[in-house]
Amino acid sequence: MTSKAAPEAATPGIVRIYRLLDPRPDAFLGDVLAGLARPQKAVPPKYFYDDRGSALFEQICELDEYYPTRTELAIMRECMDDLARLLGPDTELVEFGSGASIKSRILIERMRPSLYVPVDIAEGALRTAADALAERFPWLNVSGVVADFAQPLVLPEFVALPVRRRVVYFPGSTVGNFTPEEALSFLRRVHDLLGPGGVLVIGVDTKKSKAVLDAAYDDARGVTAEFNLNLLRRINRELGGDFQLSRFRHKAFYDEAAGRVEMHLESTHAQFARVGGRRFDFAPGETIHTEISCKYAIEEFRAMGEAARFHTQAVYTDPDRLFAVYAMMAV
Repeated sequence: MTSKAAPEAATPGIVRIYRLLDPRPDAFLGDVLAGLARPQKAVPPKYFYDDRGSALFEQICELDEYYPTRTELAIMRECMDDLARLLGPDTELVEFGSGASIKSRILIERMRPSLYVPVDIAEGALRTAADALAERFPWLNVSGVVADFAQPLVLPEFVALPVRRRVVYFPGSTVGNFTPEEALSFLRRVHDLLGPGGVLVIGVDTKKSKAVLDAAYDDARGVTAEFNLNLLRRINRELGGDFQLSRFRHKAFYDEAAGRVEMHLESTHAQFARVGGRRFDFAPGETIHTEISCKYAIEEFRAMGEAARFHTQAVYTDPDRLFAVYAMMAV
């Protein structure tokens, strides 16, 4: 559990950044070594997001094949008046996985929250986005938090702000990166963070054809492949690894039975790589599992919310039901 920051005043136009990440300098190394030692090698997807990884993900969001971003943006623009009425004034708007904070601009402009708290693991991207928002909305209080929102989180407290309700905004269907069991645990932690009457606004990708999903995660331009391979580049740079990127390839597919997309890095040769003084052997075709992206039918996710003590107040979708945005109140 992270420690709680002391209360302090927030000042419009001034961006404050708080670091709540695991202070252990070897956390990244430990996770990589443990993951590569498993029978199914794996590295947590949170390590995608160094500065280059964050920039590549923003490029992915603009790809023709990657429908979630533009579809969710269209839904948000369409439902914003209704959503603003539902959330009400004097809110503390917390965004998990804020990235470039593009979608949150719609909420901020319409809701005019008392405080905006972007939470992201990538400090460079967080600072850039927070500074841009403070310049765009000079009346806005911005307090960024560098943290892993997948872990238990206690946010800083602020004084002299008229906050009536806390709202957590979690766009992009990032909740799909958790297994269903992990997603339920995450929702329960969000419930505790919000408190009774708080609202979770969350984007969730729906189940659809394998052809659409395979293309979304393996685009023709190879941007997603570069995003995936950048994980090995980061391991080499920060942990002294010696992976040969040309000997691995991006592999992504939709598992219809499991209802999820899987991303892997597949070894194209028999080889080995060293990280942290340890050797890891790879057979041809052996993979490092880097990400899942679970998809949910609307009733499936509504039931998960209920299990986490949320009442679904509204579900907004596009005409083709490619994506859904839920407003869920903690009860």
